[in-house]
Amino acid sequence: MDARGGIGGNPTGTDLRDEIDRLRKDRNAVILAHYYQRPEIQDIADFVGDSLDLSRKAAATDADVIAFCGVKFMADTAKILSPEKIVVLPDLRAGCSLEDSCPPDKFAAFRAAHPDHIALTYINCSTEVKALSDVIVTSSSAEKILSQIPLDQKIIFGPDKHLGGYLARKTGREMLLWPGVCIVHEAFSETELLKLKAKHPGAPVAAHPECPPYILDHADYVGSTSGILAFAAAMPGDTLIVATEPHIIHQMEKADPTKNFIGAPGADGNCNCNICPYMAMNTMEKLYIALRDLEPRIEIEEGLRLRAKKSLDAMLAMASATVGQGDLGPVKISGD
Repeated sequence: MDARGGIGGNPTGTDLRDEIDRLRKDRNAVILAHYYQRPEIQDIADFVGDSLDLSRKAAATDADVIAFCGVKFMADTAKILSPEKIVVLPDLRAGCSLEDSCPPDKFAAFRAAHPDHIALTYINCSTEVKALSDVIVTSSSAEKILSQIPLDQKIIFGPDKHLGGYLARKTGREMLLWPGVCIVHEAFSETELLKLKAKHPGAPVAAHPECPPYILDHADYVGSTSGILAFAAAMPGDTLIVATEPHIIHQMEKADPTKNFIGAPGADGNCNCNICPYMAMNTMEKLYIALRDLEPRIEIEEGLRLRAKKSLDAMLAMASATVGQGDLGPVKISGD
């Protein structure tokens, strides 16, 4: 029912959408939504995309407020790049299993134990870990950055061991891997994927490189979220199996409703277990409250922000053109 009947008298239905639009104008806010957000949040956002690409787009606007519908490390990145803007996250509890897997104190000790290594660190990490890193990478930029590092330079790669392992297999570079994983991509089942491929013979599989190698072994394309979307748009067939968080399928269906996009299954034979529980914490109601109250707000101490920004700037200097792109490309790899 389109009435102001929400919890605590907050608006619901179309009133809720109208109120978000009103607050967006009143606050001079830009709303960002990651591809893994609920469809209704994607549809109301000013920009939908990859985490770093979204932060850069928001920084380029004259908005006073950034409402980042994603997870905390993404909102933190937006604040690192736009310190003068107010950055709010609809639910401050929206974290990331990769960030959780890499506590700053343990990462600092790991670095100290390997002083001859530089740290290439996946953007899915805390601000503190970014500040301890030499170069931040995304799934789109990592290979380009690796190609610019001398072959005799020892490398730590973290926190995602699957992305690091994929890059090591593809490039032949040896790296010391931090043992973190994404709980969403870790949940895909090789057995269930093979069953799905048998039901849809000839259908390609597009996978995110955060997936384990036993999933990537069956992928026709491996790339970032933006790369997977580009592959979905360009593929000649009419059916695609998608091995990443299933909310990305909303953008695929909007781009081409004539194609059939199927989420790769988890161990129970469906893809429900592959919905990111952290991304799901953000709702339209929480977005409304965040814009209304300008809370929960992201704050980062300036010295820490500048140290973290240094590693992000290093990435942009080495691979700026890859941001928002999916340049990992088609791949066929064998197992470990």
